[in-house]
Amino acid sequence: MTSTTTKNFEPERFRSADYRAVWADVPSSYACQMSAQAEQVMCEVAVAAYPDEACGLLLGRMDGDAWQVQEARRVDNLNTDRASDRFQLDPEAYQRIDREIRGSGVEIIGVFHSHPDCPAKPSPTDLQHAWEGFVYPIVAVHEGVVADIRYWEPQDATACFHPVACAEMRI
Repeated sequence: MTSTTTKNFEPERFRSADYRAVWADVPSSYACQMSAQAEQVMCEVAVAAYPDEACGLLLGRMDGDAWQVQEARRVDNLNTDRASDRFQLDPEAYQRIDREIRGSGVEIIGVFHSHPDCPAKPSPTDLQHAWEGFVYPIVAVHEGVVADIRYWEPQDATACFHPVACAEMRI
């Protein structure tokens, strides 16, 4: 479930040792199944926010060794100082959504965000704010168009993100 472009839009910082240290070569032992609607929402939110970063929550459930993402919801990016390359998830929105789904069998299982004119690879800042147990899709938006989506899992034991295989959920 990844679309790619042939253009190379990787800023120099993504080639630095600090950035490369954030990504593991070893894939996650978990997988992700994403509803087409959830992926569409992530893309629409990312494009609408361009040239700023967008963010949101993923709702679904963990089923054995796979995140089952049923829904994506936009959440405001509260970072106004560096919105073009940072996001801060609105904690009140997180709590509101968590209360809304309580008892429904659905949980918050991930956080998505976009990288305007940067690759769909996590940054050191992304790792500092990531929560183990969540899946982290990153939507790369280049010149206002979705260029790539990659899925990541942060692991405290390795102190880095591991790539996650993602397929469309069969509903």
